[in-house]
Amino acid sequence: MKIRLSLMILYLICLSALGAKRIDPYKVLGVEKNASQREIQKAFHKLSLQYHPDKNKNKGAQEKFSDINNAYEILSDEEKRKNYDLYGDEKGNPGFDAGNPGGHGGYSYAGNPGGHGGYSYFTNGGPGETHFSFRPGGWQSTGGQGASQGSSYRFSGSGDRSPFNFGFDDIFASIFGGGMFGGGQSGGFGSARSQSGSKGPSKSIRSINSLVFKKEVANKGMTWLLLFETPTLMNNRVESVVEEVGRWLEGVVKVGRVNCESEPSFCKDLGTYPRKVPRLFVYAYKYGDSGSLVEYKGDLFANDLETFCHENLPQFSKRIDLKHLEFSFGDGDSLPGVMLLTSKKDTPAIWRALSGLYHKRFNFYDLQVHDVSDPAIKKLGINALPAIVGWLSNGEKHTLKAGISVKDVNSAINELSALFDGFERKNKKSDSSRARKAQTESVNEQIPLLKGANFDDLCGQSSPLCIIGAFRSSRARKELESILSVVSKKSFSRKQSLSNGNRDSISYALLDASKQPAFLNAFDKSGYKSSDKVLVAYKHRKGKFAIYAKELGTEQVEQFISSVLSGDVTFTKTRQPPKLT
Repeated sequence: MKIRLSLMILYLICLSALGAKRIDPYKVLGVEKNASQREIQKAFHKLSLQYHPDKNKNKGAQEKFSDINNAYEILSDEEKRKNYDLYGDEKGNPGFDAGNPGGHGGYSYAGNPGGHGGYSYFTNGGPGETHFSFRPGGWQSTGGQGASQGSSYRFSGSGDRSPFNFGFDDIFASIFGGGMFGGGQSGGFGSARSQSGSKGPSKSIRSINSLVFKKEVANKGMTWLLLFETPTLMNNRVESVVEEVGRWLEGVVKVGRVNCESEPSFCKDLGTYPRKVPRLFVYAYKYGDSGSLVEYKGDLFANDLETFCHENLPQFSKRIDLKHLEFSFGDGDSLPGVMLLTSKKDTPAIWRALSGLYHKRFNFYDLQVHDVSDPAIKKLGINALPAIVGWLSNGEKHTLKAGISVKDVNSAINELSALFDGFERKNKKSDSSRARKAQTESVNEQIPLLKGANFDDLCGQSSPLCIIGAFRSSRARKELESILSVVSKKSFSRKQSLSNGNRDSISYALLDASKQPAFLNAFDKSGYKSSDKVLVAYKHRKGKFAIYAKELGTEQVEQFISSVLSGDVTFTKTRQPPKLT
């Protein structure tokens, strides 16, 4: 009886002590009761860096760091947070310590028992734990509680959410911005992140050898997270972090493992051979045509590694300012163009990933839109965001998709890839048709169109007389081209000029007067705007001209040119030298 009474008193004393140490997780993190998960994550990130025992040696920093971890463990789990709000205890047991420092999956801190100046963060001992050590030369896993040089962390294998799985500003909270996800999901990658505490089905990491690397990784446009290891250095914790990041970034980043023991020369040639610890690299494909391996040297936290991967995504998309929006990105370019209209401030990760996969096939642009009622956006024919507009290489505009809604990143990549493939086929068909048309026109076209680039050759110093057919409609152009094609073959068009030896005395050209009004204005203020087509006889050397604006037919044009050559036509001095814009 005395023993039972003593135990009961001891139990009550423990309860009293625990009650005295009760912590308010909201106060610990400095957030309001109605704080969002994003605010909680930011607060935890800031405080954990401030009180990390490896950085903060002040008295009380260790205990503060433990309180921060416990507070975040409670508030980052919606069920525990709900229980705490209702009962003051995350387990739903009124009266018990909400912080639960060091017990049942919580995280606590203690000095390194080895006395080497390191620290150890651990849960209650038991099966399923991994003891993870950080050393100056890298990181490694150990199996027990023994001393280790440097700093070490032990993570419970029970599937509880790790307090280190905080988000950096929730980078992937939305794929595109503008309510992309359907099906009631809220947050895209954020939804996947919120479930990351649960183990779920583990996906195997793709085995990469030199052949696979050459065929599927090198310069293929996809970002890869690659783990380089040997059988003796294999580490379950490292693999689990890589798998977790692979799940978060599925669709925009692929993950792979390279066994450097089976292919040592391959790893040594890449400069990735691991000596004491496994090594992590991101195959980055940010700007140029060639990718490169960038080593990750940060702490082995999934969020840190995820951020590193995000920073190394392709950056081929050009951000467009709405004030300077032009509507002919593809005009004159050999590649078609695609532009994303989104509410997001920065270029979305999925668009960056697509720009890497398709950068040799499309010109990529993206534009932040605050209001779809903006006149410039209306002109594009867009009424819902996010949207994608495309330009064929001939400048023809197409609205590819508006009000985009997809289930997840993988389906988004697949759907948009199919969209791009279809648009590329349309562009090739358009190019083929345009090439055939150009070939036909080159065969039939006898009279060149006067431009700034060919003006000197056709109507400059080398040509004593230039006959120019000016038109303002496609119909007038066809008529003039037909007439001048016939007339240019007449014998008088090939008479030799006494002052120029073998040079032809007459050259022929067409002029688009609707696009080059300044040219005809050099002859007359009116620019002969009342006429759909006129004929100009121009002598560049003398700066003189003569106009024939009457009814134009083959016979009339022949007579006009004959009169010019015989000196029966009066020439007038130009108002100013004619120029082509």
